[in-house]
Amino acid sequence: MAEEEVTDTEQAAQPEQLSIVATTTDGIHVLTVAGEIDHHTGDTLSQALDLTGMPRPRVVVDMRQVAFMDSTGINVLIAAHRALTEADGWLRLASPRGAVLRTLRLVGVDTVIDCHETLDQALTG
Repeated sequence: MAEEEVTDTEQAAQPEQLSIVATTTDGIHVLTVAGEIDHHTGDTLSQALDLTGMPRPRVVVDMRQVAFMDSTGINVLIAAHRALTEADGWLRLASPRGAVLRTLRLVGVDTVIDCHETLDQALTG
């Protein structure tokens, strides 16, 4: 099987994509996020977190596959936390790792939004 060489430098320089898989477990919306959360992908996450039209929205963001997050991601999570709380719901983060976890701790997001080591803990937390 031959390898394909990337010759388009624009394509090679594109930022990582973000994928979000939405499921529901016991009435809790679970967003499994993979990739990078930055100014290129923040709107995608923001749209996925917009559940304020639902009564008492409960959301867990599974972050175990998030490799990078900048201030855009922090702002999206804080805005979602506020909106969901105002809608009498909540937001929890599950399984942040490495640099993402350090970022959450550095800016104090882990003191505002419940962060859990595992998805199971976040679902039952």
